[in-house]
This record gives sequence, C-alpha cells and structure tokens, in this order.
Amino acid sequence: MTAPLLSIRDLHTSFYTESGVARAVDGVSFDIGAGETLGIVGESGCGKSVTALSILRLIQPPGRIETGSVIEFGGKNLVTLDDADIRDIRGNRISMIFQEPMSALNPVFTVGDQVAEVARVHAGMGRRDAWERAVEMLELTGMPDAEARARQYPHQLSGGMRQRVLIAMALMMKPALVIADEPTTALDVTIQAQILDLLLDLQKKIGTSILMITHDLGVIAETASRVIVMYAGEVVEQAEVDELFAKPHHPYTEGLMHSMPHIGHDQERLNVIPGTVPAPTEWPSGCRFRERCPYSWDLCESEHPPLYEIGSGHVSRCHLAIEPERRNNPHPPLVVQAGVAAA
Repeated sequence: MTAPLLSIRDLHTSFYTESGVARAVDGVSFDIGAGETLGIVGESGCGKSVTALSILRLIQPPGRIETGSVIEFGGKNLVTLDDADIRDIRGNRISMIFQEPMSALNPVFTVGDQVAEVARVHAGMGRRDAWERAVEMLELTGMPDAEARARQYPHQLSGGMRQRVLIAMALMMKPALVIADEPTTALDVTIQAQILDLLLDLQKKIGTSILMITHDLGVIAETASRVIVMYAGEVVEQAEVDELFAKPHHPYTEGLMHSMPHIGHDQERLNVIPGTVPAPTEWPSGCRFRERCPYSWDLCESEHPPLYEIGSGHVSRCHLAIEPERRNNPHPPLVVQAGVAAA
C-alpha cells in the first residue's frame, strides 16, 4: 500500500486553564492519502478545529500538543520540528483556509499584496512576479476582473470574493495538503455551492489533498470520499462516505443523520440530539456520549469503548458492536444539566 501523505497517531492537545486541563483533542489517530478528500464532522466543541490547528502547530498558550503525539508528514514529525522548519511547511506544503475571511485577512493591505506575499516568502519571488502570480491565482478561483479586485481591500469585497482570496492564498504554492476549516459557514447557500465546486475543481488541477472540516453532513456528502466523526475530543466513527450514510453505527452519527432536513419529509421541527457536548475539563467516565445516548447501559458507564471494527475500513467507538441487540430497545437518554439527572 502507498504510504499516507499525513499520518496522525495518538494526538493529544490540551489547554491548561484555571478551571483545569481541557483535553480538547484526546488520542486522535487518522491518515490522509495523496489526492484524497477526508472529511471531519461533528458539532461545536468536539475538537475538529483544534485538530486542524495542531497539524500546523498553531496552538498558542495556554494550549500545547502533548509529548508522544505524532503528526508525520514527509517523513518528519511536525510536533518536534523546530520553528524555522515548521514555518517553511505552513502555507507552502500544508496550507489552511479559515472559516471567517475578515478575521484571516489583514484589513490594511490589498488582497493582491496578501496573496503575493505567499510567493515572496516561500518562493523568493520579486514583487512584480509575485503580483502577477497572485492575479493569476485569483483568476483561477473565478474572481471577476481579478486585476482590479487585487488592488482592493478586504472590506471592499463580498463574502464570496473574500473566500476566493483565501483559497488563492492557500493554493498559491500548490501545497500537498489543504486544510479547509468550515470554509462555507458564513456564506449563503448559492455561494457555498460555488466555493465547494471551486475547491474540488482546483483539487483536480493541482492534485492536492483536502482535509474538509465541517459540522454539515451535506458538505461531507458532496466533497469527501472518507469521513471521520468526532465527539468530545475523540474519533467515534470512521468510514467511506457511502458506507457511513448507508449504515451509520455510532448513536452520535445516527443522531447527526436524523437531525438533517430531508426533502419530502413533513416535519414541523428538526430532530435534535438532547443535551450538549460535555466540558473538556470533565470528560465523563466510560463512553463520553452515554448521557445523550438512547441505547446506553451499564457497560457504557464502566468501560471506555475502543474503536471496534464494523466492516472493511469502518470503525465505531460504541459497545453496540458487541451487543447489537440492544439497539432494538431504545430508551430516553439521560441528560445531565446543572448537576441534576433527568430522563
């Protein structure tokens, strides 16, 4: 088998706060192949974005990547690289598209200068050549009248145009891996579709791999070939996209599926998963989803589930893998709120 482009093993990223140690990413492992689009999905607070920031070593104090974590890329462990080497990889071999362009772009520089800076830093291009390359990249993203837009400031562009600027910056050096962290969240539905189609089209032209991070299963279905479901800092399910949508195993994945709107279904309200993600300073014992799960039993409280193999390439962190008959007898989940247990 071909070696993966990126291999993450036992990644632990923690934040040391006055309230205690928040284990935001707690033992995550996965691979990304060359040219692959891998999706990571989960609700807010599950550790998706912290995982992405950890890959690029962008975790700031009071956070840190714990000793023993491995993020292998190009035969090197990114966790232990010195600052100069990791800076050479960021924006060059691995780049990132952030979810909020107005926060990611500098308001006092033109967007053309900001895209050109990538080539000046990583390729040593002169100012004129870098500018011409920046305009070419903006044209490649479908930016209308790219030369004129390049001379404008972020506040003068629409949200969709700003997102195209971030994509141009991310792909400037034809990186091996692009991390897209909720790249369409702030956009309307029509522009979302355009941006996703643009990313996939550019992926085919450049051959880059994409790590697509989102809370939207619709985005995953449209873009990814394989998907990881995260909950409470852990991977709880991983499968090919078609397999996951056809046969979701983990109750959390089931809940995400049921909470999606379905065409033709007469629903007054969307289904919801009761409760919230527990605080990362106080992950519950046993299964971390058990208080929100309609199938939980004693084993779920006493034993933390491993990743059980459900099928070829399909794993799930749920004890239903060894006692599947319990799925036939769901019950109201136990939701703990303000220290009071309520069914």
